[in-house]
Amino acid sequence: MKRALVTGGSGSIGAAICRELSINGFHVIVHAHRRLAEAESLAAALREAGGSAEAVSFDVCDNAAALAALTENLKAGPVQVLVNNAGIHDDGLMPAMSEAQWRRVIDVSLNGFYNVTQPLLMPMIRTRWGRIVSISSVAGLLGNRGQVNYSAAKAGLHGATKALALEVASRGITVNAVAPGLIESPMLAKFFPPERVKQLVPLGRVGRPEEVAATVGFLCSERAGYISGQIISVDGAMT
Repeated sequence: MKRALVTGGSGSIGAAICRELSINGFHVIVHAHRRLAEAESLAAALREAGGSAEAVSFDVCDNAAALAALTENLKAGPVQVLVNNAGIHDDGLMPAMSEAQWRRVIDVSLNGFYNVTQPLLMPMIRTRWGRIVSISSVAGLLGNRGQVNYSAAKAGLHGATKALALEVASRGITVNAVAPGLIESPMLAKFFPPERVKQLVPLGRVGRPEEVAATVGFLCSERAGYISGQIISVDGAMT
């Protein structure tokens, strides 16, 4: 059974991805940082549904902590599917944005990509099969007011995705990114009422976490073996 790690796996999109990968027959490693209880609960639910899962906790921003946790986890075997889903918002207009806001968002999305992906690459390469998918955002493609930090972090992921895809293609590993648009969540509903959604999204509705997860699930499958270096939008035709 191939092993799959989903960072930020206890959030709404992350949990949907974990469920999708479990249904598709992967052993799912649900990652969390401060929400370990939620990750453990999700892993238990996946096992109760007949899947194979475990939870793991570390800070993706802490290179030493990530390396230690991943080295320990790799004792059970290589991780052949990695979904870099961990990310945060810390919004504010650039003239008023603090250095801490800038660094924190970049750190989680972009440095977190390095801290988690790099230790897993050589074990994955040795198997000559792998899938790496990073969860980006429509903000990384279009930009967004008040999210210069977030847009920069996600655009950086796009460049990293394309470059890494070239490096590992000969080893049977694909590297892609999925860029969601407005995806259903309690927080989103506060800021995007239905009339605003219809203005922004040509399809006239927000997306569901399961729709993002379905795309990730496909990219992690055998059927997607010839797709690599791509940024795939799941955004109702916003881009």
